[in-house]
Amino acid sequence: MRLLITGGAGFIGSNYVRMLVGGELKGISKLLVLDKLTYSGNKNNLIDLDGSAFEFIHGDICDIDLVSKLSKQVDAVVNFAAESHVDRSIESSREFAETNVLGTHTLLEVVRKNNLSTFLQISTDEVYGSITDGSWDENFPLQPNSPYAASKASADLISQSYHRTYGMDVRITRCTNNYGPYQYPEKVIPLFITNLMRDKKVPLYGEGSNIRDWLHVTDHCRGIHLVLTRGKPGDVFNIGGGRELSNLELTRVILRAMGAGEESIARVPDRLGHDFRYSLNIGKISKELGYQPKIDFESGISQTIEWYKSNQKWWEPLVLR
Repeated sequence: MRLLITGGAGFIGSNYVRMLVGGELKGISKLLVLDKLTYSGNKNNLIDLDGSAFEFIHGDICDIDLVSKLSKQVDAVVNFAAESHVDRSIESSREFAETNVLGTHTLLEVVRKNNLSTFLQISTDEVYGSITDGSWDENFPLQPNSPYAASKASADLISQSYHRTYGMDVRITRCTNNYGPYQYPEKVIPLFITNLMRDKKVPLYGEGSNIRDWLHVTDHCRGIHLVLTRGKPGDVFNIGGGRELSNLELTRVILRAMGAGEESIARVPDRLGHDFRYSLNIGKISKELGYQPKIDFESGISQTIEWYKSNQKWWEPLVLR
């Protein structure tokens, strides 16, 4: 399969590219990587890879001429490209609508007009809203609460409409909170790690009672590849890590791992419209595709902390911008 990966220099996209180039994920004969290189897209995420294994293109998924040209060289598109930070969407949501909605629509149009085999949309559990008890399955209605989540839900609905209207092979994955190497340090885990490395406090929203399920990025990438290679047209799959923690519990795990105490916590006002809990039922992908997360949270967070300690030259320029 010849593949175009959009947003391939971002956190999850670059990990997916690295696993393809490294041979952990198989079945791809040609690899094009497209990224706009906005603040969270970083070509350094790919700089140490064998350049002959893929072609990098600097560009925007909203550029229909560029995307159309690239699509003629591939069979399928995996769309990681997205504005993804909730706080930024609350401050200014226009970029989220442009990239996440119009950008996805542009890609779908190109895939349709050039008769590509498959379009895989990488989405998020946040499209479901917030849940107090139980877990969402793939048939749960979309009830997004933040501008970011609404833009991703819109992209999901547009993607599904192309399957139902045009018969296109469109597939969607929805994941829980990711962590791991190459994550931009505005996100909670790398933010806390890099703050503690610089003897700064970690900002905890409110009482820290909000709950998230944590998924190592490499487990997520394995799930994505299963959906790409073994899924069916119209499929939607939840991908989770199976480890729910409150934000306070997560903070304490990181503090202990880095030898810091709770005096390093700085309580900050809660996020506007802060969803209380996300939880995905992953029974469908487990039963149909054999997916199970391999990396337990304790091992994963230890590996992640060590990665940021060993790669200070990667993240320091980002936090000092």
